[in-house]
Amino acid sequence: MGYLAIILAIVFIVCFKQWRQRKDALLSVLLALLVVILAVTMILFPEPSFKAAERGLTVWWDIVLPALLPFFIAAELLMGMGVVHFIGVLMEPLMRPLFNVPGTGAFVLAMGIASGYPLGAALSARLKDDKLATKTEAERLMCFCNTSDPLFMTGAVAVGMFKRADLAGVIIAAHYLSGLTVGIGMRFWQRGKDESRVETPRQDRPDPPLRRAFRAMRKAQQEANRSLGELLGEAVKRSIDTLLLVLGFMVLFSVIFEILTLAGATNYISHLISRVVPESLLPKSLHQSVVSGLFEITIASSLAGQADAPLITRVAVCSGIIAWSGLSVHAQVAAVIQPSGLSIWPYSASRLCQAMLAATYTVLLMKIDEGRWTLPAFEPVFAEASWLHSLGAATKACLSWVLLMFLVSLALAAGGHLKRLWDNR
Repeated sequence: MGYLAIILAIVFIVCFKQWRQRKDALLSVLLALLVVILAVTMILFPEPSFKAAERGLTVWWDIVLPALLPFFIAAELLMGMGVVHFIGVLMEPLMRPLFNVPGTGAFVLAMGIASGYPLGAALSARLKDDKLATKTEAERLMCFCNTSDPLFMTGAVAVGMFKRADLAGVIIAAHYLSGLTVGIGMRFWQRGKDESRVETPRQDRPDPPLRRAFRAMRKAQQEANRSLGELLGEAVKRSIDTLLLVLGFMVLFSVIFEILTLAGATNYISHLISRVVPESLLPKSLHQSVVSGLFEITIASSLAGQADAPLITRVAVCSGIIAWSGLSVHAQVAAVIQPSGLSIWPYSASRLCQAMLAATYTVLLMKIDEGRWTLPAFEPVFAEASWLHSLGAATKACLSWVLLMFLVSLALAAGGHLKRLWDNR
């Protein structure tokens, strides 16, 4: 045993020295080796791999596609028609002091909240490509605008997995409060570096906010110079391409997680968690859901709902899993932002912070009325939503958020105009 330890130590020293000298080459070899291991494992275990891939495809078809398709198309059309430029001028006084991002970030925030992963990150990258935000601002945006959708947290998690519709408000509130907290914290990240500025009107000819917003929209339309048919065709093409990319990552990580489970890696990670985290803080029955949540949120949330642990602890763990979103979503985000040159590391760090904040907020919200959660769970009348029902609900949510953005924009414009009249009286 002693000789083996010496040999391993020597190998480690040699490999570490080689790593420092030829880091890029060794990293390429390591990645190639991992891909070969994955391919061989899929060949050795074809049936579990097929079932895992089928499970990922089913989740994408039943949940992701109908929930995201209308948002992607609507977002592309609104950006192509200059509506985002209109909103950006009006929302600058709100978004800049709170989150240190341009007013166009309000559009990304609203669409991200209503739609779910990974639209917030995709739109943040799109703003950077269209020069409506800088690289730093786009990275700030995607850290708090790429959120889970309320339809998943309400129908799938609260009702479907926990069998308690009254948990929906707690889960949603904790998720969005933690996201906004991260957004406010991210305003200090690389502060003063690489910031955009909105064109300010000249003092000798002050324009009302609505007029400036309309002028920005018309300028964007003239620069694009595309017909409605061209905009619609490009919007559908971009949306389908992005959703197919999401499908690929969902299937891939579903297979990877299944292989890791068969290899016993998940049990090993669970054992490490039990060594680090005390039983009083995280019961052992929830270790499997935490390990699963590292990779994917749907199965992990289901495991948390079925675990033998106090309800508050189970919901807190589930909120943390939803906020972390899993390595599958991280890979999706990395894929959609890579062409724009954005970095994935700020996003991953902010997801970890939001996971801890979401779990904390969940406990605080449930402690306010703790006696309510000691009641036995009930079986709500809940029929599984059909594909068309999910598509209709997503479309209504999309239209509702667009209307809300217009109302907030008009309110800000009216407030700014009244303030200007008061200052000039």
